[in-house]
Amino acid sequence: MDVRREDADLIAASLDDPAQFELVFDRHYDAIHRYLARRGGWELAEDLAQGVFLAGFEGRRRFRPSGTSAAPWLFGIATNLLRRHARTELRRLRAYARLPVREVAPFDVNAVVDRLDAASAGPRAFELVARLPEGERNALLLVAWADLTYEQVAVALNVPVGTVRSRIHRARGKLRELLGPNGQDRDMNSRATERANDG
Repeated sequence: MDVRREDADLIAASLDDPAQFELVFDRHYDAIHRYLARRGGWELAEDLAQGVFLAGFEGRRRFRPSGTSAAPWLFGIATNLLRRHARTELRRLRAYARLPVREVAPFDVNAVVDRLDAASAGPRAFELVARLPEGERNALLLVAWADLTYEQVAVALNVPVGTVRSRIHRARGKLRELLGPNGQDRDMNSRATERANDG
């Protein structure tokens, strides 16, 4: 089944029969909602998810299929709507960073990027992600939380794929720099050393 053709056909058909857009909504709503909830919290996701599909419906004449589905286009709309709520997202990332610390082994930055997850990455990773510039943070979280490819992120953010690659590369580099060579948090290591020296 060719998902791209189906999405494109449904969106094109919705120009004459608006009810056809409901199928696009049904196909992508859960993924868009999950992404928004992780970035801005459940309440914000409830509000914004509807807004994503309303904006998509109203802008469906401008839809240009690329890739295998309408998901990148919809994630792009979601990311644009999140820009208006950037403070909420930063507060959420910092709240993740305040979660109680369980024993967390040193972690691989690439694994954190691939699956940025509170249970596996540890709170400090969220604090570091909150420090990233918006463009790098958006690209990183579309890969980590929306499971988009670099090509799909390029569509979502309306930038060349090379820009996505460089943003992800810079984000990984910054995370590596902040975490140190062994995946250990440099700040935590220096605090632990200071405490040992004080004792």
